[in-house]
Amino acid sequence: MRFEQQPLEGLAIIRFDPFTDHRGSFARVYDREEYEKHGIPVNWVQENQSVNLSKGTLRGLHFLLPPHTDGKLVRCVQGAVFDVAVDLRAGSPTQGQWMSFMLREDDNCLLYIPRGFAHGFCTLSGFSKILYKHDACYVRESDCGIRWDDPTLAIGWPEVHPVISEKDKELMAYKDFIKKYNGL
Repeated sequence: MRFEQQPLEGLAIIRFDPFTDHRGSFARVYDREEYEKHGIPVNWVQENQSVNLSKGTLRGLHFLLPPHTDGKLVRCVQGAVFDVAVDLRAGSPTQGQWMSFMLREDDNCLLYIPRGFAHGFCTLSGFSKILYKHDACYVRESDCGIRWDDPTLAIGWPEVHPVISEKDKELMAYKDFIKKYNGL
C-alpha cells in the first residue's frame, strides 16, 4: 500500500497493488496497522453504496454539521467518477479550496476524505457503483450541503447539465454556509 498525502491537509490517496495470476487477482485494500501509521481512522462504523444509472449523475456537495462530522473512505468499484472534496474546516489555511480526483474501477485506489470536508461526485460512465465507509454514523438532523455549481468555489465539473436531485438543487451557497456556520 502507498499513502499519498494531498495538498489539502488530511486528504490522501491510498494505492494498492493487486497480485495477479491466471485465476485473477487479489489485493489487500485495508490494513489497520498501515492506516493507523498514516493517520487514517480505522474505526469504520457505516458503509454506503451509491449506484448511478447514467453518465452525468451528480451527487453533492454533502457533509454533516458538528458534532456529527464524518470522514470517508471512497472507492469506485464499477465505472468511473469525478470525485470532489472541499475543505470547510474553520481556521484551515485552505478553507474553501477543493481538489478533484478521477476514480475508476480499475485504478486500484481509495480516496480518504477527513472530517470537515464536503464531498460530491459526478459520474463519467453510463453505470457506476461507489462504496464509501464512514467513521461516524449518519445523523439526519446534521445533514447539510453546498450547491454543486457554487460560483465562489467554481468547481470544474465535467458535466454542465448534470442529473441532480431536487434536494441537491436546493443546497445553500458557500458564502451562506460561511456566514451561518463559519466552517466545520
